[in-house]
Amino acid sequence: MKRKIAAIFAADIAGYSRLVAEDEEETLRRLASYREVIDDFIAKAGGRIFNTAGDAVLAEFPSAVDAVRCAIDIQESLRTRNMAYPPSRQMSFRIGITIGDVVERNGDLLGDGVNIAARLEGIAEVGGICVSRAVHEQVANKLSVQFADIGAQEVKNIPTPVHAYMVAMRREDGSYATPNLKKAASKVAEAPVWMWPLVVAIVSIVAIGVTGFLFNTKLKQTATAALSPITTPSAAPSATPSAAAPEPTPTQLAKAPMPPMAPPNAGVAMAPMPAPSPSASSMPGTFAVDSVPFVNERVRAFMASDYATSGDYKAFALNVAGFTGSALNQASEEAARNMALEQCQKRADAAQSPRRCELYAVGNSIVYAHDKPPMPPSPYFRHDAMTERPFASKDFPMARDAQKVRLENIYAQAAKSRAVALGPGGQYFFVLGASSAEESARRALESCGAIAGVACMVVAVDDNFVVPIPTLLRITGFFHAANTASILPANRDEVVRKLADAMGWTAVAVGTAGHPGLGLKAADEQTAVNGALADCAKRDRDCHVIAIGPFTVGPTN
Repeated sequence: MKRKIAAIFAADIAGYSRLVAEDEEETLRRLASYREVIDDFIAKAGGRIFNTAGDAVLAEFPSAVDAVRCAIDIQESLRTRNMAYPPSRQMSFRIGITIGDVVERNGDLLGDGVNIAARLEGIAEVGGICVSRAVHEQVANKLSVQFADIGAQEVKNIPTPVHAYMVAMRREDGSYATPNLKKAASKVAEAPVWMWPLVVAIVSIVAIGVTGFLFNTKLKQTATAALSPITTPSAAPSATPSAAAPEPTPTQLAKAPMPPMAPPNAGVAMAPMPAPSPSASSMPGTFAVDSVPFVNERVRAFMASDYATSGDYKAFALNVAGFTGSALNQASEEAARNMALEQCQKRADAAQSPRRCELYAVGNSIVYAHDKPPMPPSPYFRHDAMTERPFASKDFPMARDAQKVRLENIYAQAAKSRAVALGPGGQYFFVLGASSAEESARRALESCGAIAGVACMVVAVDDNFVVPIPTLLRITGFFHAANTASILPANRDEVVRKLADAMGWTAVAVGTAGHPGLGLKAADEQTAVNGALADCAKRDRDCHVIAIGPFTVGPTN
């Protein structure tokens, strides 16, 4: 066994038992999705998860600063995701952090450090963070974080009180919420010795009285029940589909984790879409095969033949990742709905898709509860020999290290046809094993757009990046000249027009007065940057580059 000092992080879901009792399947699916976010943040911060149990996570960090920064990133990201759900269904974590002496045994950590972190987690507010005084002393002057001193807290199985602090969490408007102060625990004064016999006697009398009352009540209930008729619910009729939609390609995968901090210009919803009521209809109309999103051409062929020509009761379900389920010729509309959803969800669960299936059509009527996913204008991508280069996961824009590893291990190793779409908030979605590059691009854009809430951009197709990927400056988001505040309004339309059909490398610079400079049709990134700065300097001063290719850029860290 190895003994060491470590920063210990403990997280647990508030009200997890209630969430499971209300909807076990949905809660477990969301837990898996949220755990993926937490695991990514912990890995990025250099932490190591050493134990999990149900909804609990225990991790160690090399420093208290890393642990607190990671905890703040996790809570802010999960708060954004929770905005998509009503308060009663939000899944919020409490987090406790301490520095303590622990013993490592077979990869697991034991000792007071682990126990205290778990107790601090229980003290934390829902969606909040509670730290020990040792942690506060380490991070107070290193992170721009506000704390509230809640004093010494007596916690279970820890002999001495633990001095604790609450971390002030940031609100939506950027301000900080002041944590609710918890009074320091104090021991209840012990009762005099002479009182105990009296207390025992009183409790015994009360117990006898309560037992007699409950016994009589039980007799009355039994007599009443004997006179009541017994009703047995009839079994639901079994239904066997006459046809089933072809199962999507097994290699289809979708991953769209949230970035720890969205770029300054990211203004998109980054939470997963809530599961709507099957009867809701935000996209009403008659079923049309060409308008079905997310699915491959093989499924569309099935919809155009078997589904479209089937009579009686039928239904079709799908999810954002492209998994589908259908039920034809059922005994009732309810049976068709249930079978389509069940078939779709089983396929999604088998592929570990975090997206929940929803009804798309019942009979020939669309009942899907979301609008069509936002899409960019076609063509969805184009080949340009001057900017196109081999795909490299390490250069994928706006992605964290864990995401780049996933792209390298899954996307880069897959066979054609495949494509990756990227959202302005850092969301991404890739499709593998499509029948063509065009199909993979279309499906990736549809799924990414549904998740991001705005149109995404295809950045890679098969083995190549199909847009310029800047390396001289740091990518911060998507560039849209029409609404870029640093460019004079009178010049924005001209910038949009000149960039619209420009091939090769492009760059945009702007000066203090807002006059833009353009570098167009360049053979490489540096030439485009130099051209934009020179063009800007003709009309303005203190020029700097704000965009390269389709991305906004800023100084490297």
